[in-house]
Amino acid sequence: MTRIVRILLADDFEPWRSFVASLLQKNPEWQIIGEAEDGLEAVQKAKEFQPDLIVLDIGLPKLNGIEAALSIRKVAPESKILFASENRTSEVVAAAFNAGGQGYVVKSDGANELLVAVEAVLQGKRFVSSTFRGFDFTGTEGQSSDEFR
Repeated sequence: MTRIVRILLADDFEPWRSFVASLLQKNPEWQIIGEAEDGLEAVQKAKEFQPDLIVLDIGLPKLNGIEAALSIRKVAPESKILFASENRTSEVVAAAFNAGGQGYVVKSDGANELLVAVEAVLQGKRFVSSTFRGFDFTGTEGQSSDEFR
């Protein structure tokens, strides 16, 4: 029997959520169990649903993705977090990993990289978009990300 992977999508841009949902639903083992439009809702739904994976935007209203991830780590510690953002600064990627993310996909690379990123994160591996090829984000976990809060 195959195990269903339960996924929460958190992004304030509905067309992106629809795109991600349609992409992920091609895998019958992946199930979208909820969607959130802001960071506070993402934290609340993560606590309620305890998803296996959360695809989380950085630029969310009410509570940005970095802050949301820090809260999610407390209320849903088993959930894996894959950030999907248009932000292309290495400092933000490092902050995303510091906040407990296991992966980071640049949205414009999503069509080519999102499925690979989801697979990697679900297998416990780190994933960083090809946009950041050559950057080393290992060892960033556990460092302070105060400047991004």
